[in-house]
Amino acid sequence: MRKYKTLLFDVDDTLLDFAAAERASLSMLLESQGVLYDAENHKIYSQINKRLWKSFEEGLISSDELFNTRFTLLFKELGKSVDGPELEKHYRRGLGEGHYLMSGALEVITELKDHFDLYIVTNGISQTQDRRLKLSGLFPAFKAVFVSEDTGFQKPMKGFFDFVFERIPNCELSETLIIGDSLTADIKGGILAGIDTCWVNPNGIKNTTEWKPTYEVKSLDELYNVLEVTRKTESV
Repeated sequence: MRKYKTLLFDVDDTLLDFAAAERASLSMLLESQGVLYDAENHKIYSQINKRLWKSFEEGLISSDELFNTRFTLLFKELGKSVDGPELEKHYRRGLGEGHYLMSGALEVITELKDHFDLYIVTNGISQTQDRRLKLSGLFPAFKAVFVSEDTGFQKPMKGFFDFVFERIPNCELSETLIIGDSLTADIKGGILAGIDTCWVNPNGIKNTTEWKPTYEVKSLDELYNVLEVTRKTESV
């Protein structure tokens, strides 16, 4: 098994529970506009959002287009005309408060920071991601946070990873591992960048893509075995 020096961690649905943060913020936003938050309206939003994110990851649209149009499109589906960019600001403020940790995240990161150089690699808005990481207590464990908004590229683009590698001191690709939940952003991106990959797949989703990770784990605790790190004995 290979030894690594540098670990690149995704944020959403890898370290932080984005789904929980999204539900809370979307509920607040819809209700502020007099629209009931329910499963059907959430489904409509998810379909629009996933379609836009897919186009963004493929480089077909800009981040501005993604963020400034998704609520315009949502409320159009719901029969209302709104100021999409303004609602995006409200939504993002709520999202920035969502720092729900994935199971074991803080404990695992606290342990791994003593053995590896840890970095964040995430798509999104810098201010939002920084705030969520700080509120969660994860932020101090990482040597740097790389967000697509600042790099000019997004995962899975090679340009994103080139930006990151240029800013990690003495970075060796053979000693670098990316850990994330997205096959199309984290795993595909890591493979295209020439580094090993670890797919966090808690729900046991079948991989039907061409992108095959080096490792697959169901929980962050399994990283101890992947990385050959002996977990500290918990106090009793």
